[in-house]
Amino acid sequence: MTKRLKVNSPYDGHLISEIDLDDADRIESALKTAHQLAQNQDKILPAHRRIEILGKTAELVQAKAEEFARQSAEEGGKPLIDSRIELGRAVQGIREAAQSIGKLTGHEIPMNLTASSMNRMALTTREPIGVVAAISAFNHPFNLIVHQVIPAIAVGCPVIVKPARTTPLSCLNLVKCLYEAGLPEEWCQAIVCESSLAEKLVTDPRVAFFSFIGSGEVGWMLRSKLAPGTRCALEHGGAAPVIIDHDADMEDALPLLAKGGFYHAGQVCVSVQKVFVHESLVEDFSEKLVKLAEKLIVGDPTDEKTEVGPLIQEKEVDRVDQWVKQAKEAGAKILTGGKKIGATCYAPTVLLNPPDETKVSTHEIFGPVINIYPFKDRLKAIERANLTPFSFQAAVFTRNIDTALDTAKRINAAAVMINDHTAFRVDWMPFGGRKDSGLGVGGILPTMMEMTEEKLLVFRSKLI
Repeated sequence: MTKRLKVNSPYDGHLISEIDLDDADRIESALKTAHQLAQNQDKILPAHRRIEILGKTAELVQAKAEEFARQSAEEGGKPLIDSRIELGRAVQGIREAAQSIGKLTGHEIPMNLTASSMNRMALTTREPIGVVAAISAFNHPFNLIVHQVIPAIAVGCPVIVKPARTTPLSCLNLVKCLYEAGLPEEWCQAIVCESSLAEKLVTDPRVAFFSFIGSGEVGWMLRSKLAPGTRCALEHGGAAPVIIDHDADMEDALPLLAKGGFYHAGQVCVSVQKVFVHESLVEDFSEKLVKLAEKLIVGDPTDEKTEVGPLIQEKEVDRVDQWVKQAKEAGAKILTGGKKIGATCYAPTVLLNPPDETKVSTHEIFGPVINIYPFKDRLKAIERANLTPFSFQAAVFTRNIDTALDTAKRINAAAVMINDHTAFRVDWMPFGGRKDSGLGVGGILPTMMEMTEEKLLVFRSKLI
């Protein structure tokens, strides 16, 4: 008997939909189909056809953007105002992939530079890597799928995608649009299954590239079990640090940081978490951030007015609450929040000076909590910011270009935002963490490059 998955609202638990869970036989069938496609060069869709399909897919998603945004908000808990932005980004990302197909070019390798290389010409081409297996996360249930699936289709790789079991409907919506746009179904197969079966999927030797977005614990574990030769990209989380120097424009910085920290209830891998504020500003900064936090409307993500929705599961609300209480017991001061709102939401919380060894300082909170740490010496603040094993996106606020560049050089981050919050992203920029935060580079074109391999061709002729 086929197992069924109930998709429930993370806000009030109401049943949204029920879908079939895929079993081991379905996964084997998907792998077999994808592998056969990847092995047959004659079946790869020509570039002009891929461009046409992606263009039509973008049009279909744009036409249904409001419907899809409401679906995303309902199943994932991101407020509707932000889910609409996510769908706009998704459309842009699909179009970006179509436009980037022409950028997958090789280059000439110089020859005739030595006697042994005479009468030769060499160039490289790029070709699809093979079967792509993608495991996605819940927090951006539509656009994350775009970033994992669309690049594979753009470069000519068959892709098997497994969405989070909490948010599978957005993934299925995108896949349906691809089919409607003319993509043969075997080129993109969605699998909704238990974690144990997902592990068998990605560790199968027929998989050439593994794309993962989710917890570091799971991602690194799966990487250790990949078949020899399987390449991967892992996108995990961080504890995004911000340096607010003495000359920062606080009126500009505060709304940005409040948005970057409380957006989607802090369930963003580069959410503002650790804000180091110069001691001359910390009192004023704290008071104003508290006022912004207390004005935020928390509640039903499908309500037009809601700014902060639920956490994805009740156990996550309990975890965040425990971490905040631990920080308070260790000496942190709760300036606002620090409490549950019902069973599924958590009040936007601001903590002052939690010790460096507390979980809110050492781990990714993934909840609506911003920590403030006063500092006198900027270099020592950077040292404290660098204590975590993460390295993803960071920020510095200052009017001094030398301070900005020096901070950017010293802070552990793959990207540093200057006078902007840590959660800034556009879909064509490189995006990815270092250290515990991940492996590889995301973004539409960077992912397309990772899902292709370079092949060298060397021509020998007496006429060259």
